[in-house]
Amino acid sequence: MTCSVLVLMGGPDEEHDVSVNSGRAVAEALRTAGHPVEEQIIERIHASQLGEFDADVVFPVLHGSWGEGGALQRELDAAGRRYVGSATTAATMAMDKDATKTLAVQLGIPTPSWELVHDGDKCTMPCPVVVKAPREGSSIDLFICRDDRERTRRMKELLTRHRSIMVEQFITGRELTVGVVHEEALPIIEIIPATESYDYEAKYVRDDTAYVLEPDLPEEAREACIDAAIRLGTAIGCRDLWRADFMLDERGPWLLELNTMPGFTSHSLLPKAAAHAGRPMQVLCHDLVEHALHRG
Repeated sequence: MTCSVLVLMGGPDEEHDVSVNSGRAVAEALRTAGHPVEEQIIERIHASQLGEFDADVVFPVLHGSWGEGGALQRELDAAGRRYVGSATTAATMAMDKDATKTLAVQLGIPTPSWELVHDGDKCTMPCPVVVKAPREGSSIDLFICRDDRERTRRMKELLTRHRSIMVEQFITGRELTVGVVHEEALPIIEIIPATESYDYEAKYVRDDTAYVLEPDLPEEAREACIDAAIRLGTAIGCRDLWRADFMLDERGPWLLELNTMPGFTSHSLLPKAAAHAGRPMQVLCHDLVEHALHRG
């Protein structure tokens, strides 16, 4: 069955350009699957404006705090639109790294120790640490700090742009990600960046990042990653699709974060895993739209 789809992309967040690339890839895949598609590059959009479009389903391929973190979802819910992805409450919580990690601890899912720091607070987390914005994606405003001087400098810098920041224990090991579609785990991917960390450049610009599908892992670690990804996303209330990221060391996997609208670019991980599992891009996108259409 085909239905008309409005693909939203862009947004006011730092990941605007990545979102446009993702949105265009989704639109092309949906057209290949036989759907009439309208593409809209937006900054922000309100519920009243969504009434201008006649599409049966909205596919909001936006990344970042506004587009992925609950604000856009609130407008879609207010407009009564069927759409792909998590609803407002789940999207808001998943974008908040502090809230996500707090829930992970409650569920018994290991996650690196962290502190949420506001201007004027003293950080007690010993180096090395990761200093990051708690409501950004794509490793934007994320820094690995090896000593106290670097930690202090980065904290001061980020607190000029964010109301709070997260200082997190730095874990070294193998970087893994688990995509989930309709509460079913896709094949695990191991990410091997050519640089020190899997930063924005490694994710979207460089072509020397290696991706290993279904890497050789201890069975216990593999099962722990899959279990954590599904349990955490389900507990948050995510729907349709999400992706959980982990670091694996000799103690086991450590949850880093969860994304409710993973990328759909040529570099993106969830579509790679889906294709490896027999769901090429057009099948994946068609399936997501069909579920949203029949959700009512």
